[in-house]
Amino acid sequence: MRGSIPADDIMSSVHETYRDNTDLEYRTLSGGGRSMTVLYLKSLCDSKKITHSLIAPFFEMGASGSFAGYLWSLPGVTQPFGSEQAVGQVLKGFTVILLEERIYLYEAAYAATSGISDASVESIVQGPADAFNEDIDVNINMVRRRYESERLKVETGSVGRTSRTKIALIYDTQRVDPKILQELKARLGRIDVDLIQSAAQLQKQLNTQSIQLFPELMVTERPDRVVQNLACGRIGVLVNTTGFALILPSVFDDFFTSMDDVYQFRIVGQFLKIIRYIGLFLTLTLPAFYIAFTSYNPEILKDQLTLLIAGSRASVPYPSFVEVLFMLLMMEFLIEASLRLPKAVGPTATTVGGLILGQAATEAGLVGNIMVIIVSAVAISNFVIPITMMNFSIRVLKYGFIFLASIFGLVGIVLGFIALVMYLSNLESFGQPYLRISVKLPWKDVIPLGRK
Repeated sequence: MRGSIPADDIMSSVHETYRDNTDLEYRTLSGGGRSMTVLYLKSLCDSKKITHSLIAPFFEMGASGSFAGYLWSLPGVTQPFGSEQAVGQVLKGFTVILLEERIYLYEAAYAATSGISDASVESIVQGPADAFNEDIDVNINMVRRRYESERLKVETGSVGRTSRTKIALIYDTQRVDPKILQELKARLGRIDVDLIQSAAQLQKQLNTQSIQLFPELMVTERPDRVVQNLACGRIGVLVNTTGFALILPSVFDDFFTSMDDVYQFRIVGQFLKIIRYIGLFLTLTLPAFYIAFTSYNPEILKDQLTLLIAGSRASVPYPSFVEVLFMLLMMEFLIEASLRLPKAVGPTATTVGGLILGQAATEAGLVGNIMVIIVSAVAISNFVIPITMMNFSIRVLKYGFIFLASIFGLVGIVLGFIALVMYLSNLESFGQPYLRISVKLPWKDVIPLGRK
């Protein structure tokens, strides 16, 4: 050892730092009157490499001096100056070895590059492109490589009586809110189902309300989003056999934040977020406004616009809300078909189907020209919402506004907005108000998600 600190103290210090992590491998090997202690994080190291290069030769070689010489001959073997360096190197995939009162560091990092594909659900223009895969150890590796801190803690467990699906809680021990962590563990302990096969299933089990429209937890496939939220004191939940993770607590604004907002200049990110909120407003209200203006309150519009809408509906034989429901349901069918069809034919089939359906319906006099424009705008604006779970919720919610507009006109839309704000105001995500701009943080120097 090159430093003055005894090797035993260095090993004890490293063990003390990581002892609460369930991916810690710490064992003492004995044979032939010799002993060797190894310590490493399984999620960061290649276990096969350690077995072939360290453990097997230890038992095959008779004398300690021979094994020590062999150890030094391995590439990547060093001796730490002190416990702090050893603690830091463990996070880089090094194995700490205690042999005959000497301590060594052996590089055995596991680079999980195979089987990792690009993000397909949350694509961004700039920034990392990789996504989680279905191996939880690989996913932990991807998070640890991005968050090299000894404060990062991993706790594993299982959920589901039959499936016994492995899950991992990841959080920063200094930044996490202990109350939220305790509440999460309590809810996990209360889960009493046979099967958990996806992060979305686990999310449903963690929700507190029996009837829920908006998600309390964020489901993401992006490791950089998980890491960004860990730095904000939130908790990541990785689920084995699925390429998605949960982030909690999550508030309403988080579901309109893309990772592009983090990588872009702040003013650009804020502009993009405003665009998404405008898209939210349009997808919620455009069909409802169309019904209100054509059936109840045409006097609010200018005369020219009122005549234009009336002219487009001259041949339509039924009320405006039937026209809206007909077109929106056709759009829902196209979206569902595009999700189920093979990728090679899905976009072509839905594009051709949409164009033919819209043109044919207009020429047949079943819907007006303006209705086709509105349906297209609703479909496009709905897809600007970056998180899929919120996207689906908004798709359902717009039918509530259509129902209210069909009965009360503009008054119904206003009442719908008041009810929506009241409902959102009463929601919480693990104790955090849902309409809070960002999750309340117990520390000062953390950059909230979406800010540079």
